Amino acid sequence: MTLPLSVLDLVPLGRGMTSRETLEASVELARTAERAGYTRLWYAEHHNMPGIATTTPEILIAHVAPLTSRIRLGAGGVMLPNHSPLKVAESYRLLEALHPGRIDLGLGRAPGTDTLTALALRRSREALVADDFIDQLEELRGFGNDAMPAEHPFAKIRAMPDDVKLPPIWLLGSSSYSAKLAAALGLGFAFAGHFSPDPPEEAMHIYRQRFRPGPLERPHAILALSVFCADSVQEARRLASSVLVSFAQLRAGKPGRLVSPDEALAHEFSPLEEAAVAHFRRMQIVGTPADVRARIEAAVSSTAADEVMLATHAYDAAARRRSYELVAGAFSS
Repeated sequence: MTLPLSVLDLVPLGRGMTSRETLEASVELARTAERAGYTRLWYAEHHNMPGIATTTPEILIAHVAPLTSRIRLGAGGVMLPNHSPLKVAESYRLLEALHPGRIDLGLGRAPGTDTLTALALRRSREALVADDFIDQLEELRGFGNDAMPAEHPFAKIRAMPDDVKLPPIWLLGSSSYSAKLAAALGLGFAFAGHFSPDPPEEAMHIYRQRFRPGPLERPHAILALSVFCADSVQEARRLASSVLVSFAQLRAGKPGRLVSPDEALAHEFSPLEEAAVAHFRRMQIVGTPADVRARIEAAVSSTAADEVMLATHAYDAAARRRSYELVAGAFSS
């Protein structure tokens, strides 16, 4: 490809679908992405969202890895405050041992859910409000690379298996916070442009300007975008319609299964719903391969992104695969 492209799969659960059907469709998407030349495929961590099946990225990675051969697989990402750094280190070292050189570990600091569910995950109100992401990150890196400071209370603990290193860490964010931290630590950075209310340019440029070599010698910034591609503009808009209703439901505190395009196109948005989805609609890149390529290239030009990760959260699995194939084809010449 003329531009490195990757996939963010939220594994959409649609009305009338079973979770097994949805997961089988995601395996087929992974195979399609690999054949089409995509660089990596990441799974997100979301909880208590009826329309999204990616609660546990490492399980999906372990399932898909033996069914593919080249594409990198990773978390996009693990919401670190929901987990013990030791457990994350053990899980992703084990994945790296099973599939060496193919695993990525993307980390976020948001809960990936609502406040009540975050409390159920973290088990205490103190943990819910704690501002200790940097401490957790350093603990994870210490466990992952056998580099825990001698004075640390967990210095005698080894994350097993201990004959492999932690996979490459990427910090995820929708603001400049993670961009600054990734730059300071020499890590990769991925901006959530597929849903962020803030434009990506500031964070992406801050990351590049402030980058200091660490695990990475040079900065590498990924821009995630919401992309829907089809042979006609009308069909692409149809493909993109389902997620607009889903987003409106989420904003209203009533998340549900992803609706079909027929249901979505028949949905009449209330004024409040329309206000909620207006910005999201503008963020979507929707159109034919030529349209989509032009808008992605414009986003890359304004952000200096090294790689683009496409999120195509669509109801129809075949149309979703076709969208990724069309975009890959648009960038193959």
